[in-house]
Amino acid sequence: MATTAQTTAVRDSSRTFQQVSIALQTLTLFFQATTAGLLLASPQNEVLHGVGARVTYGATMLYVLAAVLAWKPGGGSPRPVLYSTGFLVLSSVQVVLGIAHEPSLHVPLGVLMFGLSVLDLGRVLSGRRQDRTPTRES
Repeated sequence: MATTAQTTAVRDSSRTFQQVSIALQTLTLFFQATTAGLLLASPQNEVLHGVGARVTYGATMLYVLAAVLAWKPGGGSPRPVLYSTGFLVLSSVQVVLGIAHEPSLHVPLGVLMFGLSVLDLGRVLSGRRQDRTPTRES
């Protein structure tokens, strides 16, 4: 009985960490969109956008960590690990495109990333699980 309670507590804390990390990622992507608009208005805002890029990349790595922690010890679905790893790959491409000053690819990819992050946030916050299985209690 105690192991069931401990497993449930681990799952709940891992799920909360995952929710916070995807919310942080979505918020930082929104911040990046805002600073990109400011950058179009004035080149002095490049520093703010650059700092935001680093924070966004860190938030994406945090999401990968949260997804792995929710999957392995909590026995959750591996699907969020794939989603978070995909975000990390897209973030890496964004960094390369930003450094190369390729706004024709950088901007649409940023919009796509924000949209996907909002969808993923909705999935995580709604509590849907594709792998939900009934548990037997004695």
